[in-house]
Amino acid sequence: MIESLLGGFTTVLAIAPLLTIVLGIVLGILVGAMPGLSPSMGVALMVPFTYGMSPTLGLILLIGIYIGSSYGGSITGIMVNAPGTPSAVVTAIDGYALTRKGRATEALGTSIVASAFGGMFGTLILIGFSVPLAAAAVRFHPSEYFAFALFGMTTIAALAGDHWGKAFIAMLLGLFIATIGTDPISGAERFTLGIPTLSDGFLLIPALIGMFALSEVFRGIEKGEFRITHLPGISDRWPGLGHYWRLKWVTLRSSAIGTVVGVFPGAGATIGSFISYGLARRLSREPERFGQGSAEGVTAAEAADSGSVGGAMVPLLALGIPGSATTAVLIGAMMIHGLTPGPQLFLGSPDMIYAIFGAMLIAQFVLLLAGIAGGRLWVMVANIPKELLYVLITLMALIGSFSVRNALFDVFACFGFGLLGWWLRRHDFPLAPVILGLVLGLIAETNFRRAIMMDGWPVFFERPLTLALLVLAALSIAIPLARRLRDTRR
Repeated sequence: MIESLLGGFTTVLAIAPLLTIVLGIVLGILVGAMPGLSPSMGVALMVPFTYGMSPTLGLILLIGIYIGSSYGGSITGIMVNAPGTPSAVVTAIDGYALTRKGRATEALGTSIVASAFGGMFGTLILIGFSVPLAAAAVRFHPSEYFAFALFGMTTIAALAGDHWGKAFIAMLLGLFIATIGTDPISGAERFTLGIPTLSDGFLLIPALIGMFALSEVFRGIEKGEFRITHLPGISDRWPGLGHYWRLKWVTLRSSAIGTVVGVFPGAGATIGSFISYGLARRLSREPERFGQGSAEGVTAAEAADSGSVGGAMVPLLALGIPGSATTAVLIGAMMIHGLTPGPQLFLGSPDMIYAIFGAMLIAQFVLLLAGIAGGRLWVMVANIPKELLYVLITLMALIGSFSVRNALFDVFACFGFGLLGWWLRRHDFPLAPVILGLVLGLIAETNFRRAIMMDGWPVFFERPLTLALLVLAALSIAIPLARRLRDTRR
């Protein structure tokens, strides 16, 4: 295996592959930083440009975009609270809080190092354990997927702070919105009000952009924030080695969580980021700082986000099963180039597989250098005139929503979610639980019903892993409630 990996590095360490990696990372960062352009959309847009390339170079370019966009979404989330990708929602919670305190460089520096480390960790796991990890994930019963989704929902206890009740209501709202559309099992329409366009439900991208980007614009307009905001204390000094050393265990743990979650088909980076963030807050010595500007929170979210990339590639390469929306696009790209992802790919094209492994490792170093080199440019975002910034965010949000499926309905949906997010902000409802309910709602419902149809109600208590996850979910809710009651009595 080591000889094969060295051979892959030999293939990649040439001018054309290296330039392809750099191009993919830069394009990916730009895609991720634009609200509305998700990693899957960025990869899909670039597939036609790979037709004239060799299969290896084409896949290296697309995977570079995937890696770069996973980090790029945190840039606008940290600087203007407009996450470019769904998973960057969690990064923005503490990243934007740090920016408001004049510590944007700390947030950006923490984000890029955590992202590069998480991506490196995920890639190493991909190289060493792709087949056994994929086999374990595929054998999971629907009851385990449901329990995993339910456990992910319990992270609202960590995201809520002093507004646990409002966070719970916000998550229920997200779950309700997730039920609008066609029933995944029976095919019947639910809550569509006779509107044909609603049969597909609300897509996540318009909801995400409206909830976070447009609501921020509406809030700024309401408060009359039109002058340039020179954030206090922003310097060009990045965190030192001591800062990163203090975050070493959070970085390592979160990278592992993101990688493992990424292996589960359909789980994705967003779920991994939420779970990692919630666990980091529960284990932190200063949990009260989460949501107010915690470097631990930024690290937990970003390391898990990037770690999920390597994890999602495990079932893609080993079994031909997409672990995320972006890897689903990559499957199509591989088939266009005459490749069939799965076990036969390791037998028929081992040189290309290990070239991809080598490219993914090198891409993490390119990402780190690009993030550090462009860091001072990201800080300048905070000094853009608010009138221009609001117009740019609104245009990118509406264009990005329309580009999902070229439908005006998604533009109106984005605007509607913006108004909803603005109203929730006014009444101190956190927005992240709404997105959490949207992301996990369909996964939880579908697997819950499948489990019951397959083995009945007892399956949730007969399978050890399912029962363990359900117990963890219950404890994740019960422990914060018990602490709240204890503090109230005191």
